[in-house]
Amino acid sequence: MNRKKIIASIVLAIFSLGMAIAINQAQIAPPNSVANKQVTQQLTISAAASLKDSLTEITQLYNQANANITIRNNFASSGALQQQIENGAPVDVFFAAAAKQMNELEKKNLILLDTRRNLLSNRLVLIVPTNTGVPTNAEDVTSLDSLTKLDDIKRIAIGDPRSVPVGQYTEQALKKSAVWEQVQSKLVLGNNVRQVLQFVESGNAQAGVVYATDAKTSNKVKIVQIINADLHEPILYPIAVLQKSENQAIAKAYVQFLTGTTAKLIFEKYGFSTL
Repeated sequence: MNRKKIIASIVLAIFSLGMAIAINQAQIAPPNSVANKQVTQQLTISAAASLKDSLTEITQLYNQANANITIRNNFASSGALQQQIENGAPVDVFFAAAAKQMNELEKKNLILLDTRRNLLSNRLVLIVPTNTGVPTNAEDVTSLDSLTKLDDIKRIAIGDPRSVPVGQYTEQALKKSAVWEQVQSKLVLGNNVRQVLQFVESGNAQAGVVYATDAKTSNKVKIVQIINADLHEPILYPIAVLQKSENQAIAKAYVQFLTGTTAKLIFEKYGFSTL
């Protein structure tokens, strides 16, 4: 009899302990609680390097308003980003600095066509360094034409036309200005527009061509010419959600946010024209 009571007591103690643990876990994380349903989701945005400052600020605002969504920005030249996407990089949204790269992805059925739109436009400018301690003879640079008339100008920074949109626009402008052949031996090619800007800031290039928005971010360069828009294709920034995005609904909502008033005001603050 005593043996049965001992066994019963042990069983009861184990059962009581199990119930206590279960109740404690339920209090910490109830299965149907709102907190349990808040799953953080991540969006990866592959964006042109010229968007870095404006998009970083917009991202901060978006994250504050959407605590359960984390935006990860990947900035590089549009050509490099295009290749990453074609090679299978897990990207949700592509924000390019030219139609060419977006067109290539569209041909390969890699974007959702109904999400593609042109969001921004920009201008091309000729810049020189403001650092007077660097012997660049930059004060003599006043236009694209002047680049061919100055023997002292040995290094001109532009984006690599093979993969960098700002370089492709620059090549078009130099060719239409009939100076491309004369300046080719002087060209220093950047992997993206920010690298071109750095070349000029440091005095490693005596002149360079960047977007107006990038020139605006630096007090180490000055604009000497706003290049005539007729000399190159329109500088448009298309955006689209990727076909392989695992978060298409959220990605579409984010693209919609970028078209709203708040985002537009920030883009315009950084010198972009909104469409």
